[in-house]
Formats: sequence, C-alpha cells, structure tokens
Amino acid sequence: MTGTGPGPALAGDEGEGAPYPRFSPEEMERRRLALEAALAERGIDQLLAYGAERSGSAVQWLTGWPVTREGAVVLAPGREPVLVVQFYNHVPNARLLAQGTEVRWGGASTIGTAIEALRASGAGLGRIGVIGPFPARLLGPLSAAVGEVVFLDDAYTGLRLVKSEEELAWVRTGASLTDKAVASLAAGAEVGATETELCALIESAYLGSGGVNHIHYLSATPMSCPASCVPAQWPSRRPLRAGDALVCEVSASYWGYPGQLLRTFTVATDPTPLYERLHEVASAALAEMLSRLGPGATAAQVAEGAAVIEDSGFFACDDLLHGFVGGYLPPVIAGPGRPGPGGAGAVPDLVFEPGMTVVVQPNVVTRDARAGVQTGELVLVTEEGWAPLHRFPPGLGRIG
Repeated sequence: MTGTGPGPALAGDEGEGAPYPRFSPEEMERRRLALEAALAERGIDQLLAYGAERSGSAVQWLTGWPVTREGAVVLAPGREPVLVVQFYNHVPNARLLAQGTEVRWGGASTIGTAIEALRASGAGLGRIGVIGPFPARLLGPLSAAVGEVVFLDDAYTGLRLVKSEEELAWVRTGASLTDKAVASLAAGAEVGATETELCALIESAYLGSGGVNHIHYLSATPMSCPASCVPAQWPSRRPLRAGDALVCEVSASYWGYPGQLLRTFTVATDPTPLYERLHEVASAALAEMLSRLGPGATAAQVAEGAAVIEDSGFFACDDLLHGFVGGYLPPVIAGPGRPGPGGAGAVPDLVFEPGMTVVVQPNVVTRDARAGVQTGELVLVTEEGWAPLHRFPPGLGRIG
C-alpha cells in the first residue's frame, strides 16, 4: 500500500500491486463454512444475505463487496456464492472486489434475480435463511417462492463476535486511522470553527489512507452553562467558543473494520470543577471496568466496575460497553442510572472470549442531563486479559 498510509497487505491476482485489499482465500472459506454449519444445524437449505443503501455487513463479510445501492448473496452449501448487484454500472467494480464469488446484475428486480439463483442452485427451497436489513416489501415475493423464511441475524451476529487474526489486522488499521482522526481534531480545532468544520478535520486525516467515515459524533457546550451531555449524531453549525467542553465519538473504518475513540476536550481554558469531577469519575469507571475485562469474565462482572458513577451522584446516558466491528454487537451494557426500559438492570448473559473486540466507554452525566463527558475506546480481549488497539493518549484534553 505504498504511498497510501497504513493497511493490511494487498493481495490477489496482481500481488502487491492489486487495487484493493483482500482477505486470504482461506479466511473467506472459513466464513462460508461457518455459515454453512449454522444452516445445517438448523435444517436450512440455503442462505440469502441482503443489503441496501450501504447497509448489510453480511454481504461484504461473505464476498468482500461493500453494499452500494442494493445487493444480495445466495449461499448454497458446497457451492460458489452468487452475488446479485443492483445498478448495472456497479457490477464491474463488484467483480473486482468480490472474492470466489459469481457476480450477476440484479436486472429489473434484485430479489427476483436472487430467487432465480436460489432455484438454480439445486440445494432446495424448503427453508431459506435470511440475514440483513430485509424490507417487508420483499418478503412477499420470497415467501411465495420458498417453503419457509427463517431469519438468521442472531446466528450471523454470533459468528462476528470473535475476530480471526486476519480480521484483527484490519481492525488495527481502522484503529490507527481513528487515532489519526482524533489527533487531527485535537491539533486543528480552533475557537470559531463550527462542528461541521471539525468533521472536515476528522475525515481529512484518513481519506487519503483508504479510510471512510463510520461515525463522527460531536457536541460542544459552554462549561459555565452546559446544555449537552453526550455527543450528537449530526454536527451543528455552532462555532467553538473559549470555555466550551467538546465531547467526541469517532470511528474511521477500513473496509468495514472501524476503530472507536471517545474523548473529551476543553477549549482554550482549563476544566471547571464540575467537568474535572465528571472526568475523574469517568476515568475511574473506565479503569475499574477494564480491570475486570478478560476471558471468562461475565458482562455482569464488568458492569459492576461502573458502580462509581451512581455512587458519585451521576448517571450514564450512553451504553457503558458494547461489542463492536461487524455490527453493534453483544454484550450491550446500559449505563447505570438510566431510566426506563433498557436501563442498567438487565445485563446480558455473556462470557468474554479471546478475540472479541469491545468498546468500553463510560459516559458520566449530571442528573439534570445538562453536562456530561465521555472517555474510552475499542479494546481487544486476549488470553491474558485485554490489550489496547488505540494509541491516542487517554485523559481530559485541551484544544484551541
């Protein structure tokens, strides 16, 4: 990848000169065999993985092609997958990207062409498994063509929890690009810059290295009279001002493998006593949670490390921890003190294993939900405990 920054080695017919990064044939076969085993265990004949409008990670996981307008993969046990791509002009690029896969144009109907591929495979149409954001309008044609439709998103999610060594190499690249993005934000943010301009700083740090935006959530508010406790999903035109707190959640993605960093900065001044205290509590919760994280630990044991948040008179608006890379994965641990359904009372019954990648991200918020900070990042569960994937410095930062 000479001249384009960090990234796993390129492979394929053109060797190091290949235009796109690729996983090994063995890695792609591992994934397909794992899904075939899931089909056999449930008595399912074939699989249909669907995606649309750049959503549907199973399509890319199985083929190497990130969904554009619309796509579907037909996987019949023991046969080469068939990738159906909508928009005729997207087919040539899909054929460059898809590995060990037959690529077909979707024609007048992507689902219609996918049903034809299901019929032609010879694997049977009694029970068809479906993965992905499958819209209701497509369920009728599929149900009319097959015996039974079985949704397999849970089985697919289970296969994404533990990453292979090849996947971890791509995760590390996504983490490195995310580090560059937050470093660019910290170095380039100035009083007067709008949140939308800050997003340009973030994205410019990784676009030239093959990264794309997964998320960049930002929120700035005056520490003297705060009105925002958690990063916003859509940036505003509000300019940064001296005395602000700026909270960010940033993920740069490398071909579907993002990192994630959560940091809080003060703008052109030191933190107020409130923000200093909020960040002290967040840092303590982060340290306690990480001290409990490791193979064999339960989600409940790790969640106990965040007790300091409520003990200090605060609560958490955002989730404390979630699996990540390949989706927003289990275990999703709600923040302590969060009201209503999905609050901290229900902790998933999950045991951590080596190879899992999780985001630990205590968000500490005042009871009136007007002020808050966030800290944390994506980490790897190892045989010994956990290991960092990011290198950006921890702590409450200062910019401007």
